[in-house]
Amino acid sequence: MSPRQGLDRGALLSAAVQIADSDGFQALTLAALAQRLDVRSPSLYNHISGLPGLRQELALMSAQQLSRALTSAAAGVAGDDAIQAVAAAYIGFVREHPGLYEAYFYAPDRSEPELVVATTDALDLLLRLFQPYPLSEAETLHAVRGLRSLCHGFASMGAQGGFGMDFDPDESLHLTVSAFLHGLRHLQEE
Repeated sequence: MSPRQGLDRGALLSAAVQIADSDGFQALTLAALAQRLDVRSPSLYNHISGLPGLRQELALMSAQQLSRALTSAAAGVAGDDAIQAVAAAYIGFVREHPGLYEAYFYAPDRSEPELVVATTDALDLLLRLFQPYPLSEAETLHAVRGLRSLCHGFASMGAQGGFGMDFDPDESLHLTVSAFLHGLRHLQEE
């Protein structure tokens, strides 16, 4: 196997995402990546710092792309419509990039500055979207965690084939988010 001419960092990361999305994040190894790119494994070190470096790069890509998807979904809408749009975008991102999404959870260094910025951008967006609801600061943070957990669980169940019944999963998501938002509006009554 001779080194492929023109290999660059972008091509390497794109191939890594393809492997993670098609075969699962755990299938992404340097050997699998080298084989996909038709290069020798040591050639990868010209572009990344080993498997930990690759995982860090993919975690950053995941956080940045998810944040952009959520921001785009929320543009021009507010209130329940914005939260519904963000939830749908979250699920859509995971459906399109299941391996890349999973990469975020395997970041070797969650305190890496670029990764912190990307995750903070998404958090700030969600905090702004929950401003119209009658929530204290602490309740708003709980609501963000709740929405993220709801979306993560929904996406994970869908990816595992957990929605085998003859119901539209997007309708189920909409109904579930509606119930979640209804509950948030009525927290003050308790």
